[in-house]
Amino acid sequence: MAFSPPPTRTAVGDAFAQAGMLLSFTASTVAALGRTVVRRRLAWRDVLEQAWFLASVTTLPSLLVTVPLGVVVALNVGSMAGQLGAEGYGGAVVAFVIVAQASPLICALMISGVGGSAVCADLGARTIREEVDAMEVMGIPAIERFVVPRVIAAVLVTTLLACLVMAVGIGASYGFQTLVLGDSPGGFLGSLTEFSRVEDFVIAEIKAAAFGVIAALVACFKGLTAKGGPSGVGDAVNEAVVLAFILVFVANTVLTELYAAIVPARGAY
Repeated sequence: MAFSPPPTRTAVGDAFAQAGMLLSFTASTVAALGRTVVRRRLAWRDVLEQAWFLASVTTLPSLLVTVPLGVVVALNVGSMAGQLGAEGYGGAVVAFVIVAQASPLICALMISGVGGSAVCADLGARTIREEVDAMEVMGIPAIERFVVPRVIAAVLVTTLLACLVMAVGIGASYGFQTLVLGDSPGGFLGSLTEFSRVEDFVIAEIKAAAFGVIAALVACFKGLTAKGGPSGVGDAVNEAVVLAFILVFVANTVLTELYAAIVPARGAY
């Protein structure tokens, strides 16, 4: 009986190799960003074009997810608060769920799944057509030309989109609780302003920016390392989306725990 030779690299080894390559790619991107800022040769036109593209493909899906989420939060909060006799604390729960957790995650998932897949497919197609190699031969760094503008655009879009998602989510929850459930508008707004803090909005924006950086880096990394023709580009897109989702949830956990450790809870001063 013939036996096939063992693979030269195990799945664990491949995962560590990919992690190392991604870290090296991230360091190269940070260095390239520093060079473009110092030399004042950042391609702002590319940044604006990429930002407009990401905003056009992620804004509507984000809002379509946010509105039902706000209604579901308001419905569950109203039902639970009615059972506990705490109808006036709906705004506080909305502030915690939508502002601190849901808004940056919705933006991250949309940037990773919708915008990131398009970015990865675009760069992957350029890679297999050897356009990237041709630019490197001509002395044009691929990271400065392709990666830096897309990372900056992703940060701009995710931070602005997080503000929009927070406004729409709070508005949808407020409208459902006051118009459908019959709760007091003053009680909703009072608990919202009492239990929400400026720090909650700041950490939501920080999370959104961090998630945008992660999604853009992963998408660009997978696109520029795509191999194997058109099927390899498809595999790179799938891997980019899955890897970005995993890293986003890990980063969300880390940032949430750091925020809880650095900023004391309300009433713990």
